[in-house]
Amino acid sequence: MSGGIARGRLTEERKQWRKNHPHGFVAKPETTQDGSVNLLLWHCIIPGKTGTDWEGGFYPLTMHFSEEYPSKPPKCKFHPNFFHPNVYPSGTVCLSILNEDSDWRPAITVKQILVGIQDLLDQPNEKDPAQTEGYHLFIQDKAEYKRRVRQQAKLYPAAV
Repeated sequence: MSGGIARGRLTEERKQWRKNHPHGFVAKPETTQDGSVNLLLWHCIIPGKTGTDWEGGFYPLTMHFSEEYPSKPPKCKFHPNFFHPNVYPSGTVCLSILNEDSDWRPAITVKQILVGIQDLLDQPNEKDPAQTEGYHLFIQDKAEYKRRVRQQAKLYPAAV
């Protein structure tokens, strides 16, 4: 029965997203080869915030929901080796609201998750590093860190 709950909630989230979502963001369930929709896998794009080193980048992210959603948070992943102190080498995002043992609450929406990840891009959490290189540069060499972020932004231009 919980699978029905997850799919029902995600159907509602999709409707709400279509009515009102932040400018530049994309979030949509995967369409399978047979044309059906897989509500448990969403393809998203998070734009870099204006006025930050992330600006100009449109970062693809997948959200993997389980049948236990919204009791359990989705797994959110950038491409592997995404450069950021709070992104594991696998691409998985390390963020307290995505951790069921930390700040996850079933009331948190897809929109809140994506905006939270956008905030995390420019405001890394030094207390919860997930990758060595990004963390060390952020702590020890801000100029090189910023250069790498701007370089990465160029790898993810807007899809026209």
